Amino acid sequence: MSAPPATLRPPQPVAPQPPAPRAMAPSHLYFSAERVGAMALRYLYLLRASWTRIIEIIYWPTMQMVLWGLISRYVLTATTVLHQAAGLFLAAVLLWEVLFRSQMGVHTMFQEEMYARNLGHLFISPLRPYEMVVALLSVSLVRTLLSAGSAALLAIPLYHFSIFTLGLPLLAFFVNLLIFGWAFGLVLCAMLLRFGFGAEGLAWAGIFALTPIAGVYYPIATLPEWLQPVALAFPAAYVFEGMRAVLLRGEFRTDLFFAALALNAVYLALGGAVFLISFGVARRRGLLLQVGE
Repeated sequence: MSAPPATLRPPQPVAPQPPAPRAMAPSHLYFSAERVGAMALRYLYLLRASWTRIIEIIYWPTMQMVLWGLISRYVLTATTVLHQAAGLFLAAVLLWEVLFRSQMGVHTMFQEEMYARNLGHLFISPLRPYEMVVALLSVSLVRTLLSAGSAALLAIPLYHFSIFTLGLPLLAFFVNLLIFGWAFGLVLCAMLLRFGFGAEGLAWAGIFALTPIAGVYYPIATLPEWLQPVALAFPAAYVFEGMRAVLLRGEFRTDLFFAALALNAVYLALGGAVFLISFGVARRRGLLLQVGE
């Protein structure tokens, strides 16, 4: 008996095959506006969340404009001292370096410990906070003598100007600016303890806010009248006024010296107190092990 015939099926249509995908280069080889936008948005969010960074952006051009505007105003009105302008400006720059380097010598050494995350290790030892302050001030003195002293010596062969011709008044100016720089540096260290590295830009730029107010390159009388009492609240203003009195009139004004010394005593006490209080708060909150984060 023969087998039944197989059931005939109609031919099935063959589905068209998609074309083989072309070999494409990896996506990272192409420029991506989306990736650029994402990173730019990240940095804008970072900027928006940090008021210290926003202030730093506005700070520098504003400071330059104010400072050079006041210098121009002084030079245009003080035609009688133009022949001594070079000496006045060189002396001002060299004394300004004392103030700048003394405060920087305090807060940069403190920042080194923050970068190394070493504060927690230091203060599980018998080291006391005030002992660290004394060490910072001592190192600041050495750094200031090296930096400002080398610049003062270099000015002699380059510009035939010696700030050492000021004599003993130079020592009075140096001491006052050094002490004020120390006080300012301790306050900056307290800011770093409180705000971490977000305040690093302000720590570097903070002292320059005093440049227009302190009358570094021009008398306090050049400032607007409403700003002059503010300037006289800082010891640096008395120092630079005293420097001009010595250079222009050969007169050492003891009233300016003692006023600067009295203000410095107040500022140094305040700077030390602010630092020690901030340090105590950071230690109680356990921030010394994670400062800067």
